[in-house]
Amino acid sequence: MSDTKDQFRPEDHPHDHFLLTTVVGSYPKPKWLNRARELYEDPEVDFDDENWEEATNDASRLIANEHERAGLDVVVDGEMRRNEMVEFFAHRIEGYEFNGPVKVWGHNYFDKPSVVDEVSYDETWLVEEYEFTASVSDRPVKVPITGPYTLANWSFNEAYDDLESLAYDLADLVNEEIEKLVEAGARYIQIDEPALATTPDDHAIVGGCLERIVDDVPDDVRVGLHVCYGDYSRIYPEILEFPVDEFDLELANGDYDQLDVFKDPAFTKDLALGVTDAHVAEVESVEQIERNVRKGLEVVPPEQLVISPDCGLKLLPREVAYGKMANMCRAVRNVEAALDAGEIDVEREVPPPADD
Repeated sequence: MSDTKDQFRPEDHPHDHFLLTTVVGSYPKPKWLNRARELYEDPEVDFDDENWEEATNDASRLIANEHERAGLDVVVDGEMRRNEMVEFFAHRIEGYEFNGPVKVWGHNYFDKPSVVDEVSYDETWLVEEYEFTASVSDRPVKVPITGPYTLANWSFNEAYDDLESLAYDLADLVNEEIEKLVEAGARYIQIDEPALATTPDDHAIVGGCLERIVDDVPDDVRVGLHVCYGDYSRIYPEILEFPVDEFDLELANGDYDQLDVFKDPAFTKDLALGVTDAHVAEVESVEQIERNVRKGLEVVPPEQLVISPDCGLKLLPREVAYGKMANMCRAVRNVEAALDAGEIDVEREVPPPADD
């Protein structure tokens, strides 16, 4: 169990109990930012780097403040500077190149990169993003980073003997970036590995990557792992060996069908529980989200529980994304009040650890 959560507790927090609220990462972009990107990428339009930086700064400030207004304890900027979770990083890593989009499903295309040479670290990826967001927000800022396994798995490998060796080299680069983020003041890092649950036989590779990622990272820096999709029973309890403080899991979308997976053996890390469905463009009621939060208390006690949406919210209408966050924060504060009042029997909710 991690002891890094309380550093994010607001000084004026109204309850004795504290269930930290945050988001996974992505958030709907303002329509004008999408238009600004079109202008920036059009060689016939005079919309230069300075104009693009001003546009992304404005969007980052706007969304970070929107997160604050919704009531989140830890915010991000909604990844306003990022286009796609692999492509963004591949453009910044030496050894990658792009050969055009490939079709992934339906009418959706993904500019899938190729690794054509040994990967290496050049410019920083996220330090400026973090520093700007931290400068315009009064709340702590979390930094999501696409993990090395997903960066390797979702790319064409034309340079390495196998995926494992590529993933390990990428993990060293992620470690280098995190060291620079920590120097800049970051205290909450989230590694996104959506490829893990869809290729569960490689969980040992992910574990090896995480060992490299957290090497020399100070103990007061909170490191989480976000996993979505897939059959969690194929990676649990093995993932409890991973050197992270928190697992962020998509469970609301499946109506908590997989919740029991995490009850035996006992969940020994912090659980960042998805309580709103990122795939449904309807705002859940506060009462429904309260019921979902209580689901988490069936797995872990309050001190191990963090609350977030299932996944990134970027594909939702912006007003729906905001409504989900605002209702989520209200629901969490209600559950905290019920815990303070002794109205929730945590001993009953959380099953005892299984016998060895």
